Amino acid sequence: MEDFGRFDSFMDALDKACDLVLSKPHASVVGIQDPELAQRVADEYCAWLYYASDEKYHMSMLTNQSDGDEALTRKKTCRLPASVDDPRFPAWSIKYVFALHNHPFGGPLSLSDLKRIIAFANTHEWVVDTKDGKVPLAMVAFFSNSGGEGARCDGFYQYTPETRELVKFTQTQGEWFREDIGRVTWVDEKSYKLNEKLYRSR
Repeated sequence: MEDFGRFDSFMDALDKACDLVLSKPHASVVGIQDPELAQRVADEYCAWLYYASDEKYHMSMLTNQSDGDEALTRKKTCRLPASVDDPRFPAWSIKYVFALHNHPFGGPLSLSDLKRIIAFANTHEWVVDTKDGKVPLAMVAFFSNSGGEGARCDGFYQYTPETRELVKFTQTQGEWFREDIGRVTWVDEKSYKLNEKLYRSR
């Protein structure tokens, strides 16, 4: 996505990506009082944030193509391609860092989010080398506490398979603040523990 720009730091790139994703139509529906209407119009967008051979961070084209099971699960999804096609760089030189998407309802990462980034970790490197050091692969979900076309970026949730850490970043007056939520302990493919609480897929 050439008009996204090139960034020296992944945090600057995440900041820009959060604003861009949440500016898309119905990327945040937290302001809609009717739950049926919110469910119907909500949309989820996704993209890769990657590190390229120019030693900059870039974002792939956004997509809002769903996984196709929304009618059954009543959950919004976005099908993120496993790889990026950027003609500016050789395919082997692209290093995948963050799998980005938005949560229209503002909630935390789901079990399917965690499992999806683990699946990507079986395809891509768990940790990539950059000019500033090592950066681990992670799943990121942007959220806004406001809805509509003027939805602002209020933060994002992040899960890192390499460390199993689940964290939350919030933005206040242009400053980012990190909150450590806990470390995920997998019980089996359909359940995990976080801070001694068990979570299962439905």
